[in-house]
Amino acid sequence: MPGLGGISMWQLLIILVIVILIFGTKRLKTLGGDLGGALKSFRKAMDDKDAQEEKKIESSNKDATFEEHKEKESSSK
Repeated sequence: MPGLGGISMWQLLIILVIVILIFGTKRLKTLGGDLGGALKSFRKAMDDKDAQEEKKIESSNKDATFEEHKEKESSSK
């Protein structure tokens, strides 16, 4: 049975054992924690960027509405 890209489950297991022997479980835990932290900060940055863009859009809509009301008031006088 092929796994990922033609690699069987046994081959993946052997690769995992070799990686654990080379790096050790403590280093792999640290690497996993660092990777998780990086992903978390990346997601937060993307969410912050989206929130800033929404605020800019809302602000520009308010400015446009204010200008429209200002023009209507001046033309009605």
